[in-house]
Amino acid sequence: MRRVAGLETRIAVAVEPGPDVTILADRDQLEQLLINLVRNGADAVLETGGGVTLSWSATHDAVDISVIDEGGGISGTANLFVPFFTTKAGGTGIGLTLARQIALAHGGRLDHAQSATGGATFRLSLPLDRGNGRATHAQLGVR
Repeated sequence: MRRVAGLETRIAVAVEPGPDVTILADRDQLEQLLINLVRNGADAVLETGGGVTLSWSATHDAVDISVIDEGGGISGTANLFVPFFTTKAGGTGIGLTLARQIALAHGGRLDHAQSATGGATFRLSLPLDRGNGRATHAQLGVR
């Protein structure tokens, strides 16, 4: 999580640590998903002066990762995950589509909601190994 946050150089991305969780996943794909969400959040807050926060929590069977921005929010969300649909000048409309496909390929889901600050919240929910709550490959953390 800290690595993804550090890749965004235009703003400082806050990381709110959650529990140590390890999930069975393709690390590179999950990083790409989170990079897309953080980049979109940074684009939004560059216009408003707000911030972007990465956080996560876990239940007995899933980990929820949130990317929350204090931007101006997203209008016209009905087509948000439609390929090639974009609300950004010069946007390609593939970032969120790719992010959702990566989530689905990992047995998870990616949802959007308006944040409490009026910006956007994207929540990625991924299953944990039901056998012992832990698996291998992609570890969330700030180590």
